[in-house]
Amino acid sequence: MAGLTLLTGCDLIEFSPNQTHSPAAYSDLTAKNLAALAARPVPAAAGDTLRIVFTGDSQRFYDEAEALVRSVNQQRGISMVLVAGDISDFGLGRELRWVHDKLKNLRVPYLTVVGNHDLVANGRKTYQEVFGPLDYSFTHARTRFIMLNTNSREYRFDGTVPRIGWLEQQLADTAGVRRQIVVTHVPSMSVDFDPRLEQPYVRALEQAPRVALSLSGHQHNFSIEEPYGNGITFINSYSFEQRRYVVLTLWGDKEFRLETVVF
Repeated sequence: MAGLTLLTGCDLIEFSPNQTHSPAAYSDLTAKNLAALAARPVPAAAGDTLRIVFTGDSQRFYDEAEALVRSVNQQRGISMVLVAGDISDFGLGRELRWVHDKLKNLRVPYLTVVGNHDLVANGRKTYQEVFGPLDYSFTHARTRFIMLNTNSREYRFDGTVPRIGWLEQQLADTAGVRRQIVVTHVPSMSVDFDPRLEQPYVRALEQAPRVALSLSGHQHNFSIEEPYGNGITFINSYSFEQRRYVVLTLWGDKEFRLETVVF
């Protein structure tokens, strides 16, 4: 009987901090959160208005994560939380699980994009095991969200990341879509973004219809700007450690309002 208990409880044992296997409760979290989001349609009274929380770089800020959850749960009309990468600090499965143990208490789904710290060591495989694809897109309330891996330095600037062709395909599919938002970790202006792909990335946004915003993290500080003078706004998130996040309200084609919340 003791042997049976040990075998059935093996998911609770971590043999190495670098292992990539995750228990069922900590796997495919992106798909699970997308399913939860699909089950939460925007109320008809909201019209075309969509309210989301935008933050990033949770890393090892576990106390701050708990405080963020308490604060977000007090907000009204929020559809989801977007986390702009660096969920972990060292690409370890245990870090991803620890952050999820905090964020699972949100009253709304949360979606992530992969960060450069999430790709350290075995992090790429671990992130895919815990969350899912490194690049993915989804539509909610007629808003297309394109979650794009832009951690070029972790791929030695080999020209493969970000995947510009994949991005262009996602941006071209606008059936039933009123606005499009690209979410990344590394912003295209960063030295950690492949310089050969910066202009192709910008052109992809310029040439696509209904692109409203490019959202990113990585810098650990909030900023909002139009760095390319092409009418596309780039917003960088606060990190968890700053105990601030942004409530982003969207309506119309490109109209938006930002509110900083201190927690």
